Formats: sequence, structure tokens, C-alpha cells
Amino acid sequence: MTFDQRVLSVPDPAERENLATFLNRAQRLDPAVVVRMRRRGEGLVAAWVTTGFEALATRTIGAELGVDDVTVGAETVLAALALPGPIDLGYSLDSAWRGALPPTSGFGHIDDLPARTLVELAERGADLAKEHGSSHGPPASLLDQTVITVSADREQVQIPMRVVFALTAMDFIPHSGERTEPTRIPPGELVRVRASKTWLRLDARYGSVVRRRAGTLTLTPQ
Repeated sequence: MTFDQRVLSVPDPAERENLATFLNRAQRLDPAVVVRMRRRGEGLVAAWVTTGFEALATRTIGAELGVDDVTVGAETVLAALALPGPIDLGYSLDSAWRGALPPTSGFGHIDDLPARTLVELAERGADLAKEHGSSHGPPASLLDQTVITVSADREQVQIPMRVVFALTAMDFIPHSGERTEPTRIPPGELVRVRASKTWLRLDARYGSVVRRRAGTLTLTPQ
């Protein structure tokens, strides 16, 4: 990998705005967050960030990436997005990414959930976190609590609160107004639940949240 190859081309202004919005939301959770970018077919790039909830967030944009896979500082990308032309990603920070990414295939559709339901759960969870949390954040017992169980055929998938928190913290569910309150979400808006043997994925309109079903993320790079 050469320095010159670490270039991201996002010619569509709408896609540049999409990426900027995604990274700004990630920075609200962690000002020093890094973003991992991977080619995803012709003319598409998947951007990945950690959320602080032991879950990953991802959004796919129309773009061209000069390398197959690279991790860089979100702040670097955001600064470059404000300027016209291709984005020089600068020095790679691959060692800063500790977790594996899920595979691009192998997920089965389990169920579709009303987005309002997930936001209501997040609101209740936030109230409990304020009541029982500490300076270190919500208690692990709350984050690990299963809040919804969905099933399809013989497959049963448990959705923990930390995944719901990650989805709403990244503001992936469309809504009117400044706050993601249940009444401001279209009643027909759905969040799709997909799962593989080892991963859980929630797909909302503006992005997805993914987490390993068995424990935390592996430290083995992928």
C-alpha cells in the first residue's frame, strides 16, 4: 500500500453529506473515533465505526477507494470533506482498529420491527441509565439486558439494549424535529433484523448496527 493510494473519491455532493453526517454522529460518541473503509462492489464503499456500546455502526456510500481496506481518523476525513475534490486519507491507522468486521454475506432475515418500538425502548433505557448509571456510563447489566427476542423458523435472536442504544445514538432512524422521540417517527418505519450464526445486524434507513451474538468483538483483525 502506498501513500498515494489512500485516496477516497466522493464526487456526488449528496454522498459527501451522507458520509459527513455519519462521521459527525460517530464523533459525538467518541471525538477521537477512527473510521474503517472497505470497498464494497463497484462504486461503493462501506464505512465502519465503533460506537462505545460493543457494537459497530456502518453506512455504505457511493464512492471509489484507492485501496481495498484502510483505517483513518474520522477528523481527517471530515476536514477533507469540507473541501472540493478527492479526499487524501493521509496516514493509515490500521493498528487502531482492534475488532473484526462481519462478513458481507451469510445473514438471514429474521423479522422487521417498528422503529418506534426501538426508540421507545431506548428512551426507557436512557431513563434507567440516568437513575442507576455512574460516571462510567450505564451499568453493564442494563446494556446486556435482552429487550426484544425475535424468531424465524427455528432461529431465535435476542437483541440487547446496547444494540438499541447504538442504533439510536447514531441517529439511523428518520424522524422529524431535533430529538428522536417515538411520536416523531413515521408509524410505518421499520428496522430489519438480520442474523448469521455469530452476528446480529439491525438495518435502519440511514445505517446499520452490528454486534457479535456470542460475547464481545474478537481482537483478531479481519
